Amino acid sequence: MEGPAQVSAQGIRRQAQILCSYAPMLLCSYALVLIGGCGGQEPPSVQKGRALAAENIELRKQLEQRSTEIEKLTQRHGEEIKNQQSLLEKCEQEKQTWKTKAQQNIRDQVKGVLDAVMEENVRLREENKSLKAQIEELQTQSKQSENTEK
Repeated sequence: MEGPAQVSAQGIRRQAQILCSYAPMLLCSYALVLIGGCGGQEPPSVQKGRALAAENIELRKQLEQRSTEIEKLTQRHGEEIKNQQSLLEKCEQEKQTWKTKAQQNIRDQVKGVLDAVMEENVRLREENKSLKAQIEELQTQSKQSENTEK
């Protein structure tokens, strides 16, 4: 006959066997519930938060790219301004050189004309003197011939 100690030992063994046979199934079910819960539907605020975070990251990347582009363009613009400033200075120098040459050319032309006019003036004065002398001589001769005829 079996005693109460044997019945309870057998019951415990039987319960342990049942538990051991269901244990892997229970563990798998528990794991599935955990896994299923992690991949389950998130609240809209969490979804929006994640979407905003992803958009924020993308916008930061774009901002960094634009900042880099702006720096490059600013540098290129600065170099172009320096080049244009250099060209402007060179043009101003050439303009001043041409202006000086033009003024000198005008002076030379005026001097040439003035010299020619002055030479012509001297020649005409001498001719005028000569003609006056001839007129005087002719007048003197005319007076003398008048005096001799009388």
